[in-house]
Amino acid sequence: MSNGNSLVVVGAQWGDEGKGKVIDYLADKADLVARFQGGNNAGHTVVYGANIFKLHHVPSGILNEGTLCLLGNGMVVDPLVLVDELSELEKRGINTKGLRISSKAHLNMFYHRDLDEENEKLLGERKIGTTGRGIGPAYADKVMRRGIRAVDMVEFRTFRQRLEEILPLQNLILNKIYDHKGYDLEQLLDIYRPAVERLGPLVSDTSLILAESLQNGDKILFEGAQGALLDLDHGTYPYVTSSSTTAAAAASGNGIGPQHIDQVLGVIKAYTTRVGEGPFPTEDHSEAGAQLRERGNEFGTTTGRPRRCGWFDAVIARYAARINGLTGLAVTKLDVLSGMDTVKIGVSYDCEGSRAEIFPTSIEKLSKCSPVFETFPGWDEDISRARTIEDLPAAARHFLEVIEDRVGVRIELVSVGPDRSQTIIKDSSNLKRWHF
Repeated sequence: MSNGNSLVVVGAQWGDEGKGKVIDYLADKADLVARFQGGNNAGHTVVYGANIFKLHHVPSGILNEGTLCLLGNGMVVDPLVLVDELSELEKRGINTKGLRISSKAHLNMFYHRDLDEENEKLLGERKIGTTGRGIGPAYADKVMRRGIRAVDMVEFRTFRQRLEEILPLQNLILNKIYDHKGYDLEQLLDIYRPAVERLGPLVSDTSLILAESLQNGDKILFEGAQGALLDLDHGTYPYVTSSSTTAAAAASGNGIGPQHIDQVLGVIKAYTTRVGEGPFPTEDHSEAGAQLRERGNEFGTTTGRPRRCGWFDAVIARYAARINGLTGLAVTKLDVLSGMDTVKIGVSYDCEGSRAEIFPTSIEKLSKCSPVFETFPGWDEDISRARTIEDLPAAARHFLEVIEDRVGVRIELVSVGPDRSQTIIKDSSNLKRWHF
C-alpha cells in the first residue's frame, strides 16, 4: 500500500496549465520525480529566479540538486533532442547526473517526425494540429511491435541491428505513400551514434528504482504532460495526443501498482487555453480572449504557436476530476486576471437547447455546445506578491471559492506568478503534509 508520500501531478484542461512551475515548486523536497507519458511534444517552462528553463523530456525536478529523475516506460524519447536538452542544462550549470531512462521506453526517430508531418499535410483541413514531433507515429510503432526501445541503446551493435530490421519498412511507407525518399542506414547510424553512446549508460530498470524508493518511504512525484482533455481515450478524440495523460497512467507508465498512488493534484489555469484543432466551448474570440493571450504570454513552449484562449470551464474541470480521481486542485495564473472588469466561469453547456452539466463523450455533440457563463466582478489589485489566501482581494477569493464549489474539489495551491516564490499553499492543504 501507499506510504502517503506519493503525489501525481496532471493537467486538468487541454495542457499548458503551468504544470512545470507547480512540479518544480513541489519537487523542492521530493526524493524522486518520474515522468510517465508523452515525449518532446510536451513543454514545461520553469522560472527560477532570473533564469527561465524550457524542458521537453526532462522532469522539472532536474533543477533540484539531489533529486532523482526518471523517464518512464510510457514515454517516447527522441535521443537527439534529449541530448541537446541535457547539454543545454549542463551548459547553464544544472547537474543532470540524476537522470535515468526506462529500458522499456520507446525511441522517437527521424522517420517518425516525417511521417507525422506528411500525415498532417495529407489530412489538409481535417488535420489534428499535432506538434509535428513524431509522437503519434512513434506510439503507433510501439503498438505495431516494430519500435526501437531505450534498452537497444545500451550496446550500439544492438541499435544497429534493430534499425537494420525496421528501416526498410519505414522507407517503403515514406516512399510509396508520401513520395519521400526515405533514409540511408549508414547516414542515420552516424547521426545517432553520439546520442546512443551518451544515453546508453542512463538506461535502467526504472520500475525497480521506483519500487525500492517506495519501500524506503521516499517522497515521490509523478509528472504528467499535456492534459486530461488530450488523453487518447478520454480526451476530445481525435484532437488528442497519442498517450494516456490521466493519473492512472502514472502506474502503468512507470511499472508500479496503482495502490502506490496516494494523492492526485490537478493543475488548472484560472482561465482555459488549448493549442491545435478541436472544439473549445469557452473560447473567447473577442478582445478579452486576446487580452488573456497577451497577459498570460500564451504561446506554446514547444511550438511557439499562439494558444486559443477563453474562460474557465467548470464542465471540463469536473470531468477531469472524475477521470483522474483528483484529490486537490492547483490554480495557476490567477494574476493574469488582475485588471479585468469582470471574470467568467462556464458552469454548464447549452447543447442545441438542452442544458448539459456533464461533459459530452461525442465530439460532434461537443462542437454544437455553447457555454453557460456565470459572471463575477474582477479586481484591480496586483496579486503577484500575495503569499496567503488572505492576501488576495475579496473578489479573487470569491472567484476561487466558486471554482472550488463548481468543480467539487478543494483548491490546495494557487500560483500568482511564474517564480517559485509566487505560490500560495492553503493552510488546510494536504500538500502541507506531503511537502512541508
